[in-house]
Amino acid sequence: MSAMESGPGELCIKSKIWIEDSDGQVVFGAGRLYILDAVSRRGSIHAAAQELRMSYRAVWGKLRATEKILGQPLLTRKTGGIQGGGSELTPFARELIERFERLQSVINGSADELFRDLFITGLRQK
Repeated sequence: MSAMESGPGELCIKSKIWIEDSDGQVVFGAGRLYILDAVSRRGSIHAAAQELRMSYRAVWGKLRATEKILGQPLLTRKTGGIQGGGSELTPFARELIERFERLQSVINGSADELFRDLFITGLRQK
């Protein structure tokens, strides 16, 4: 008995999406989503970079590239001092995250349905 004949749940489809500009530069995807989530939870780019095991420069560079392409700030930054600095997500960044997660959900649902119809059911009928 093959894996396809053994029943549903044996095979599944996986997909990864990201958004690029016309030059092929990544604008937004799972990596930037993880970065923004970490900044939101940790309160700073530095702490987010440590959590993600990335350099501050790499995290900052990715965020800055996205801000430049989209023409909107993703973070509000507070400079250091006695209280220390920090960053928080802008309303635009929160909206970007929400819309990207909704897009991911719709695409994953569609991919699951198409996979089931075209691959699993289609091949079992042969």
